[in-house]
Amino acid sequence: MINFGIPEEKRVRVIIDTDAKNEVDDQFAIVQAVLSQSFDIRGIIAAHFGSEKSPHSMRDSYEEIKKVLSLLNSPLPVFEGAAQAMQKEGEPVLSEGARLIAEEAEKEDVRPLYIAFLGPLTDMAAALSAAPAIARKNVTVIWIGGGAYPCGGREYNLKNDIIAANAVFASNVRLWQVPRNVYRMMPVTFAELWTRVRPYGKIGKYLAENVVSFNNGQASRPTEYRILGDSPAVGIMLYNDCGEWEEVPAPAFGKNMEYVSGGNNRLIRVYKNINSRFILEDLYAKLKLAAEN
Repeated sequence: MINFGIPEEKRVRVIIDTDAKNEVDDQFAIVQAVLSQSFDIRGIIAAHFGSEKSPHSMRDSYEEIKKVLSLLNSPLPVFEGAAQAMQKEGEPVLSEGARLIAEEAEKEDVRPLYIAFLGPLTDMAAALSAAPAIARKNVTVIWIGGGAYPCGGREYNLKNDIIAANAVFASNVRLWQVPRNVYRMMPVTFAELWTRVRPYGKIGKYLAENVVSFNNGQASRPTEYRILGDSPAVGIMLYNDCGEWEEVPAPAFGKNMEYVSGGNNRLIRVYKNINSRFILEDLYAKLKLAAEN
């Protein structure tokens, strides 16, 4: 693996919560995070992605994370998240992933803790319910999800647990949101993947071929591109200003996933765009360096 000699005290703590088997973009974010030496990854949590595609979606995510880590020869621990969305407000499921979040947040460690959610916010809602003091710690929740501002609307990660999203948005935890219109600013083509990703090790081959296989098979229509929509979470952990952002009062979500005015709620950061060049070139360079070492 790459080693730039980054001092331990400058490495930020990171937890990733990912519905990795849902599609084929989470894998890129996982790989880039693992190859980022400024991250001290404390664990990766397998998230559910509802029951429409699989009756055991969280376990599917768990196995996919393990596969990606094995291709990277990474010993990072993987934790099970909640098996399904919250069924009722105020009744979260305390998964082992949620316990990891609570325990890591409560540690006496001066380094910041980033918790990146590449799927639903189910495990964060449970962690906040179990340990409300998290909201007063040096913790930042990063969420890839929610519709475009100001209206909102249907969005996949939000759809998979609206109750949990409302619980996290109503809390006082520091929250950075990358909504749908922004995370879709990460397109890559098959040709790009074939020349910049596939040549570099077992993991590069898997990442590129997995996208082509998915698009030509499971995707609703054949396309020669893919949106790496989860990678902005890694980009803004590496460089917080990897895109323009604004602070808005935390909204709530209505039954149609529309935004409901947050009034005097605490401010959250909402990204308005993202620097795809910074993120993609970092990914390509790290894959190449890792394959050469």
